[in-house]
Amino acid sequence: MRHALAPGTGDPEGFRLGDCSTQRNLDARGRAQAQVIGQTLRAEAVQIDHVLSSAWCRCRETAELLGLAAVEIAPELNSFYQRPEAGAAQTAATLDLLERLEGPAILVTHQVNITALAGVYPRSGEILVIRMSDGALEIIDRLSIDH
Repeated sequence: MRHALAPGTGDPEGFRLGDCSTQRNLDARGRAQAQVIGQTLRAEAVQIDHVLSSAWCRCRETAELLGLAAVEIAPELNSFYQRPEAGAAQTAATLDLLERLEGPAILVTHQVNITALAGVYPRSGEILVIRMSDGALEIIDRLSIDH
């Protein structure tokens, strides 16, 4: 899943991972979007065993607002937007993470990561339903829940 709506692109000059005030964050629409997505998934009785997130505040907040399970930070999901040379290794690490996961999970990450992983450009809050088989990723569906 791409994080919910956080206007802009990338992160501001002086960005620090541990300080949300230096990052591009969800706005009110993004927070509402994440809550509606979580409500919709719960209403449809979608089973989620794990919620993993990038350490970026906009991803963590999206994951928390979904309200589906405790949020675990997974460095494999961190953005490499400002470090494109890290993309191939990080994408391989994400594929490995996906292979190791047991049970249904939501991974909240960034457009650049999803595009590298799946070859698609997701909208804010869009969910790619995938299946892993022998290290290969298969897109089953793409879900956009309107808020």
